[in-house]
Amino acid sequence: MIRRLFLAPMVAAGIAVSAPVMSAAAMTAPATATAATHALRGAAPFPDSVPLPVDFQPEGIASGAGWTFYSASLTTGDIYQGDLRTGKGFVLVAPPGGGGAVGLKADVPDHLLFVAGGLTGTAHVYDSRTGALVAEYQFGPSGKSLINDVVLTAHAAYFTDSYIPDIYEIPIGPCGKLGQAITIPLSGPAAAFSPAGLNLNGIAATADGSTLIVDNTALNKLFTVDPLTGASAPVNVAGLIPGSLDGMLLQGGRLWVVENVANTLIQVTLSPDLSSGTITSTITSPLFEDPTTVAQFGDRLALPNARYDLGIPPPFGPGAPPGTTFSVVVVSAH
Repeated sequence: MIRRLFLAPMVAAGIAVSAPVMSAAAMTAPATATAATHALRGAAPFPDSVPLPVDFQPEGIASGAGWTFYSASLTTGDIYQGDLRTGKGFVLVAPPGGGGAVGLKADVPDHLLFVAGGLTGTAHVYDSRTGALVAEYQFGPSGKSLINDVVLTAHAAYFTDSYIPDIYEIPIGPCGKLGQAITIPLSGPAAAFSPAGLNLNGIAATADGSTLIVDNTALNKLFTVDPLTGASAPVNVAGLIPGSLDGMLLQGGRLWVVENVANTLIQVTLSPDLSSGTITSTITSPLFEDPTTVAQFGDRLALPNARYDLGIPPPFGPGAPPGTTFSVVVVSAH
């Protein structure tokens, strides 16, 4: 029998909201192209790169209304709200106790931000208008669970855990009413975790929410997952770069996969039954500096630069040196 454990949310409020902290300085750089690689140029007046706060150490990005984006800080748990068109933004959420934030997604109609809490084993839900904390969920034990990424469907938010072979679900009802969390244990090939490195990382969902797609960074593989049962199956794709799989974005039969340390964004064209896929496009840019995930804005894609080459963030490494600048890169989806 599939074990579906219900976890009650911890509701709170009073998250600090800061004033605007910075404005934009657009960065532009030429990009090259081959037959398999698109040339990358942000169409004026949109910048090719939008700055984030110094020392922000981003990991996640989510698309909001219009050109609004949200980015999560891996080291502080801060959520930055910016505008891809103007480059301006401010810190929307600054948790008083600090912490970490990894992947995030925005439920625009209900004004909610769903944020993966990394090594805290938690997920947080914030009001995207005020930054106030709406709910906190404790999925796994702190330090032994790594809540990595999240995807939204019409009726739920689903989170990956890089250390425990479970998917976590937060039901979303009418008007954004949140339900008790559900633990969905994985079965099949996606449940085979490696003791070394990060396992489940990025997550996407089909338009009807009936199937999830996850990637395993340590195993360098993609899987489908049935959110009702946790049953999984492989998605066979040749040519993935080992140790690099990160965030994903599904657009119909096209799956965008970020290969972070390889500084590439690949497009995988999936078979109708989702059992296999073929890499049909590869995007590179001189502005990429270890991008981690991707969000869609019309015909553009936005990727936050984590700059892991300067230091993996604690507790896995020393982190980037103080004063490091970070940015979001914008590329064409065509």
